[in-house]
Amino acid sequence: MESDIRIISGTAHPELAEEICRYLGVDKADTTVTQFPDGETFVKINENIRNRDVFIVQPTCPPSNESLMELLIMVDAAKRASASRITTVIPFFGYARQDRKDQPRVPITAKLVANLLTAAGVDRILTMDLHAGQIQGFFDIPVDHLYAKPVLLRYLREKGLTDNIVVVSPDVGGMKMAHSYSKALKCPLAIVAKNRVSATEVEAISLIGEVENCNVLLVDDISETAGTLTSASKLLRSHGAKRIFAGVSHAVLNDQGKERIAESDIEELISTNSTPYAVGEKVTAVSVAELLGEAIRRIHSSESVTSLFDIS
Repeated sequence: MESDIRIISGTAHPELAEEICRYLGVDKADTTVTQFPDGETFVKINENIRNRDVFIVQPTCPPSNESLMELLIMVDAAKRASASRITTVIPFFGYARQDRKDQPRVPITAKLVANLLTAAGVDRILTMDLHAGQIQGFFDIPVDHLYAKPVLLRYLREKGLTDNIVVVSPDVGGMKMAHSYSKALKCPLAIVAKNRVSATEVEAISLIGEVENCNVLLVDDISETAGTLTSASKLLRSHGAKRIFAGVSHAVLNDQGKERIAESDIEELISTNSTPYAVGEKVTAVSVAELLGEAIRRIHSSESVTSLFDIS
């Protein structure tokens, strides 16, 4: 790898940054990220990055506000240190679910975050499986939007979990993603209709499709409390599904989510390591370091990254 690339990591997910560095064969830049006693974030880049191609790895996962603010401060530090280009590598883009006005007098926070990143001095965004793909249009700078599907499918195939399988979307909004998986696996598609009772409670109402005597792969982009997945798995079991698996791009599991997964009909939840929260009983994290690292290599070398956008 060329000597003018620098990988900077925040505190949100340093393990992923280390994996990316190992793939690229470079050392992580020496950076100090601490907090003052009043909670303010302090960043210092302890090496020369003048005219270097800088990539800052920082998912904006919980604590979301701290992760985002830390990212903005790192960008400002790199900009003032005369980096030639600053690309933020945000495997999990927080606030992506606030992408429209669905109620009176509410913000479109995803757009605000895009504005903040651009104003701070970011030249390019590298992210993965945005909750709403149109968020790419919130930016006036290039956005490389990768997909976790090839990584998750590779794991399923290696484990022999794709036989006699039906891909299920746990809600109507996830139909496009589920259809992409079913097309890749050349298998049937089913949909669960749900009703959201509250931010943490979901009830699965009905099933469109056949799952009796079949293995099932529930597909979703984000799981936090696991209410949608576990409610859907209970309904699928009642309709005769045999083995039930879940494939999630971003597992941001809190304690409630981990407990629900452990007690559910889901045999295994397979997620990426886009956040450090893809852990728990029956949870398997597969690495996206190679995917992100290859995208970084191609961006740095001015090569096409189109082939990494595979969603077919």
